[in-house]
This record gives sequence, C-alpha cells and structure tokens, in this order.
Amino acid sequence: MAAPATDRRAQQDAHPSGDERFALLDKALKRARFEQDQLVELLHTAQEVFGHLSDDVLIYLARQLRLPPSRVLGVASFYHLFTFEPPGDHICTVCMGTACYVKGAEDVVRETSEAFDVPAGETTDDGRLTLWTARCVGSCGLAPVVVFDGTVLAKQTPQDLIAHVRELLAAEDAAAEEEAG
Repeated sequence: MAAPATDRRAQQDAHPSGDERFALLDKALKRARFEQDQLVELLHTAQEVFGHLSDDVLIYLARQLRLPPSRVLGVASFYHLFTFEPPGDHICTVCMGTACYVKGAEDVVRETSEAFDVPAGETTDDGRLTLWTARCVGSCGLAPVVVFDGTVLAKQTPQDLIAHVRELLAAEDAAAEEEAG
C-alpha cells in the first residue's frame, strides 16, 4: 500500500539528518531568498533554533548560501554573541558595560564563578549553569545587570545572584527527587 501524498511530501521536505530544527532554518533561508548578505540574520536564527552554532549547522548554512565554510565561520566568530558550544540548562549573562562595571559587575562575575566553579564564558561540569559576560545589555540605569534565562535582574550583588541561582537549582533538585520518589 502506498503512503498518503501528505506523508510522502513530509518525507521529501525532511532534512536528511531527521532533525526537524533544520526545517525551521530552511524556512528562514527561503524567506531570505538564500541571499548571502543575510548571513548574520541567518546565523541568529540558527542559534535561536539550535541553541548554539555547531559545525554541522555552519556547514549547512555555507552550502545553502553557496559560501565557503571559512567565510561563515569567520563571520560567526567575529561577533561575540554567537556561541559554538551548547549552553547549560540555565544561562547567566553578566553585563560588563561601563555602568555595570563601575557598580560592581566584576565582583558579581568573580564571586559567581567561584561559588559554582565555572569560569566566565563556560558551563559547569554538570551542564546546569553557563556563565557569560556581555559588553553591554543596554540597561545602564539598572546596573549592575544580569540576564538570567532571559529575565533581567537589576542591581545585582554577588550575594543576590548566588542566592537566586542556588534557590533555583535547589527547587529543581527537590522536584526531581519528588518525581523520582
């Protein structure tokens, strides 16, 4: 018995890897008309869809845009906002702009790094927390600012941030124990 036409179409449209996220990237490529000058926007889309820019995604974009892979990697690595490693379960970005720096952002980074044994720019060994810094998040009146999982936390002290992260992780641990037990 033959597969229904809709099933055949879905199979034809599917990415060979079977990863459905490529379909979202393909839609963005079609919207951009596969124009090479849309590379930065497409890199943003790819990172949003995949969480980071893996070698496979960079090569895929290069092929689709008919660009050398070195050009795609060069553009992606030029901009600080692109990441090549998968982030942790939670992303903590500390603003290091002038206002935040003057008001203690360096202490926030240092003490958070020490408390969770994670250097800035990296992820904890257990994959639960990524600690990033940003040049400026544009909220100088709230300095020092931390963006935690997409939520802006204003006027953070190291103690505030460490307590926030510990509470969140403890709540997750308790929920996991309750679910397991």
